[in-house]
Amino acid sequence: MSQISPPVVIVGAGPAGCTLAGLLAQRGIDCLVFDDDKRPGLLVGESLIPGVVPVFRQLGVEDRVAQMSTRKPGASFFVTDGGPRLHFTFKNVESHLPPYSYNTPRPELDNLLRVRAEELGAKFVHARAELEPCIKDGQPSIRLSERSREVAGLSAEAEPLLVDASGRARTFSRLMDIPAKKGDRDDVAYFAHFEDFDHDDVEDGQVIISVLRAGWSWRIPLPGRLSVGVVVSKEHAKTLGATAEERLENAIRQEPLLAEKAMRARRVTPVMTYTNYQLLSERGYGPGWVLLGDAFGFVDPMLSPGLFMSLEGARQLADCVFSQGVEILKKPEALERALVRYDRRIVEWHHAWQELVKYFYDGRIFRIHLAGKNLAMKPSPFNLASRMERHSTAHIASMASGGWTRSGYSRSLMRMLSRYLVWDVPPAESFAVRQVHRDEPRSKAA
Repeated sequence: MSQISPPVVIVGAGPAGCTLAGLLAQRGIDCLVFDDDKRPGLLVGESLIPGVVPVFRQLGVEDRVAQMSTRKPGASFFVTDGGPRLHFTFKNVESHLPPYSYNTPRPELDNLLRVRAEELGAKFVHARAELEPCIKDGQPSIRLSERSREVAGLSAEAEPLLVDASGRARTFSRLMDIPAKKGDRDDVAYFAHFEDFDHDDVEDGQVIISVLRAGWSWRIPLPGRLSVGVVVSKEHAKTLGATAEERLENAIRQEPLLAEKAMRARRVTPVMTYTNYQLLSERGYGPGWVLLGDAFGFVDPMLSPGLFMSLEGARQLADCVFSQGVEILKKPEALERALVRYDRRIVEWHHAWQELVKYFYDGRIFRIHLAGKNLAMKPSPFNLASRMERHSTAHIASMASGGWTRSGYSRSLMRMLSRYLVWDVPPAESFAVRQVHRDEPRSKAA
């Protein structure tokens, strides 16, 4: 194989790595992607938010995504035992984001991003990257083994920027013993695809998130089938059965919001298990390397930020580091500043998503919603109460869409609403996601 010296080598050919490869190729920057050709049959992260659509457009693939997907107009949130129901529409975000998104089978989407990166000029090596920890400039670093360099045809003098896009394997962090901060939750998810699993009377394509008697569930309409998943604590999962199949089946049967809808359902895929939610590496870059996507950190499946963070991370890395071209890799001080900027932005994104996710887990979002409805029905000068309700709903929808998630104003508005505009409604605990099953009904709410 001829010797090459690409300035960037990406380890991992998932959405984050392939999106970065495509964006760099559009800038005329050579990159090499190590692809181990491992393809799971089913992947979590099928419900996308509007924030991903601009990246699809930038890559020139939105039309192809639309062909394989169900158009998603918004998301609904239900609480079991007669609790409230919230319906968010993406029409609220059309001033700054597309007013829609997609529900997409992930293997097909991931393959499309891989194909598009190749179309744009990225080079792929179909092999697992062998990596070795080392010390560079007095700091922990990483390098490709001699064998991997030979397989890839890398020249001996090549010192590319190595990008860890290995996903939850977190390859670089494990080899360099980079610690990570875990979030408040450590749940487990079980999900599969079903045919003839009835969906509630909501707009076509609408995703439904349900707060259950124990844990929560998702229902995602895909072409010809419904993706159904339950997320529970590891302790509660043990009470549901010995296998993933038993646990998903029993969780559905025990929950009123799911059991009736599943009476005619037929499972058409294996049951997949996902663990290790809410984690963020304490360092995102070092001499000669940088973390991307799930290898940097992952938020939580609630609100579906996972794929968005992979694509947004790739966009941020391309913009922060390579906006002025590839020559920055030969300027250590400028590269350091760029990587610091990238690292801070990704950490800020994670903190903002975690803050928003907590409003749904602890029930505050339902309390805000009910208080807003009550307020909007009261007479007020110039319809100020109704305007306030619409204003707050628009900000919540936009935060959950990847638009104003990091907005200081939107986040402050949420804090203010949760503290001061929640009178005459049940406490937040009435709507919170519970770790274990309880038989008593929740507080009723209109």
